[in-house]
Amino acid sequence: MKIYEELERRGLIAQVTDEQEIKDLINSGGARFYIGFDPTADSLHAGHFMTLVLMKRLQMAGNKPIVVLGGGTGLVGDPSGRTDMRAMLTEEQIAHNCARFKEQISRFIDFGEDKAICVNNADWLKGLKYVELLRDVGACFSVNKMLTAECYKQRMEKGLTFLEFNYMIMQSYDFYYLHEHYGCNMEFGGDDQWSNMLAGTELIRKKTGKDAYALTIPLLTNSEGKKMGKSVNGALWLDKEKTSPYEFFQYWRNIDDADVDKCLKMITFIPIEQIEEMTKWPDNRINEKKEILAFEITKLVHGEEEAQKALGAARALFSGEGDDANMPTTELNKNEMGEEIGLLDLLVLTKLAASKGEARRLIDQGGISLNGEKVSDVNLRLKQADFAEPVKIKKGKKAFHKVVLK
Repeated sequence: MKIYEELERRGLIAQVTDEQEIKDLINSGGARFYIGFDPTADSLHAGHFMTLVLMKRLQMAGNKPIVVLGGGTGLVGDPSGRTDMRAMLTEEQIAHNCARFKEQISRFIDFGEDKAICVNNADWLKGLKYVELLRDVGACFSVNKMLTAECYKQRMEKGLTFLEFNYMIMQSYDFYYLHEHYGCNMEFGGDDQWSNMLAGTELIRKKTGKDAYALTIPLLTNSEGKKMGKSVNGALWLDKEKTSPYEFFQYWRNIDDADVDKCLKMITFIPIEQIEEMTKWPDNRINEKKEILAFEITKLVHGEEEAQKALGAARALFSGEGDDANMPTTELNKNEMGEEIGLLDLLVLTKLAASKGEARRLIDQGGISLNGEKVSDVNLRLKQADFAEPVKIKKGKKAFHKVVLK
């Protein structure tokens, strides 16, 4: 089975411009494709993960990735799928975020021996002159057509700024620049980027008379159509300092039963034939499949050692096996704590609750246990003596946390 057919079988192709040409290029290893990453934070998150996996699959099949860090487009901000304008970052913040992105992407993509390229679009976008850009590139775009693009629809409801309106032109120029300087013939990205990607292929055609291609992958959504990758603490980050390997593992271990087979196909490297056999497993093996999914994804992001630790911690909590040493842990300082600490404060400190109000509601609803015993007193206070052994807090059925006094 060739790579394009495998992508189809895994459900990884949403829209394409020219299917036969794209299929031939990818299957022959002739695709020089780019994917852009705007550095809106100092870490990639689960929303980027499927794109990284796609790049890795294609590189393994002999195609050449071009990673574009959005040092230039990040100064503008992508309006796709947003109802509000993105926060404006400084150039220093963007440069820092780009460096962090490159480090994380290098765990997935092999940049050795001319196997891949990593560039920053600030290198060409920031040097553009406004009037020259208007004459050379702006004349190729129809405002009427741009305003019908899906990527602008939600922002149009609240007011699309002229700054954001230019994002499509900048992304299209990236494709044109990469086509001319690096021989880039394809752009890949999430399905929400389709309008921007089409604009890039059209710009290349108008400027050079040559064809270039675009392929989108579906957004990773759950059975209810909502984007996956949001944890109780916000985004599911690939940086272990922002989302621990255990928390990352637990997210995938606890997804809905209906989403497991899809995730196994789309974001693991388990052979598709093996996954298709797993889809036939009886319902009583669903937790086994979830564990396999969580382990494989955590191994890809954090390495096998961290994945084994997370697996051990999960088994310690849910089946009485393994070691709880890798359970998420908060260390309390004796001097800072004083003689005692309120449970509401402790829940906020451990990030099991966003506020004291939320912590109070959790306790009132019977959602908090300490060392295996349900708590009903919202005014409970813990003394230093209560921490002679680590205090294990359970929130609901799936969130666990350990507190140690130092």
